[in-house]
Amino acid sequence: MKVSVDFDQCEANGICVGIAPDVFELDDEDMLHVAEGEVRADRVTQVEEAVAQCPKAALRLL
Repeated sequence: MKVSVDFDQCEANGICVGIAPDVFELDDEDMLHVAEGEVRADRVTQVEEAVAQCPKAALRLL
């Protein structure tokens, strides 16, 4: 499973960072970065929660 971000929708609220900080990161310019590769099995629950909590529905699991 991988995470996809619709940067046209993302407002960089950082909710995802608070839920899964080892997967999501905001840089100094408030650009969201997602860890590359597959989501680790032990992080799937947190990533699913981050996707569900995104206020702009900018995150998707592939």
